[in-house]
Amino acid sequence: SFGTGSSHIREKDGLWAVLAWMTIVAAANPDPAQRMVSVEDIMSAHWREFGRHFYARYDYEGCESEGANAMMEHIRSVIDAGAVGAGAGIALLGGDEFSYVDPVDGSVSERQGLILNFALADGAEARVVFRLSGTGSSGATVRMYLEKYDKMNCEGAAADVLREIADAAIKLVKLESFTGRSEPTVIT
Repeated sequence: SFGTGSSHIREKDGLWAVLAWMTIVAAANPDPAQRMVSVEDIMSAHWREFGRHFYARYDYEGCESEGANAMMEHIRSVIDAGAVGAGAGIALLGGDEFSYVDPVDGSVSERQGLILNFALADGAEARVVFRLSGTGSSGATVRMYLEKYDKMNCEGAAADVLREIADAAIKLVKLESFTGRSEPTVIT
């Protein structure tokens, strides 16, 4: 995935992200006699020019498979029902279920996740993706991916910026009712 967040200790591609950033910082600092350009400097300049894509992932590990699968069915019914209010100033625009097509052999893996698209009070849009992992007999991990692009307001921690969207999505899909989990195991 080559994500560049700060929580790569849990991810197998963390080393690649570190090496990439070392290359970027080295290229931004060709003259050792000049003030060092930091990662923060590079990111702030990038966000000023292009805006910022906020991203977070909530993992709910060790959920009962039956409840996690029931929640996914509930999300499908929410998508089928169409646009609804999801929270204060947040509306569900719609959703979709995605599949993966292997570019090598053309095989298709169905039901890879559910995408919910939201309209926010400020006119911005966001999306939340729900996926299940490890749905064998020992339980499931519910993964909730949150994404929002913002051209104007680029400051703040992603988890804080996305909290209102997360809360609305959790309530809409009745995550706690289906999984019994009130808090994620980990937020990255």
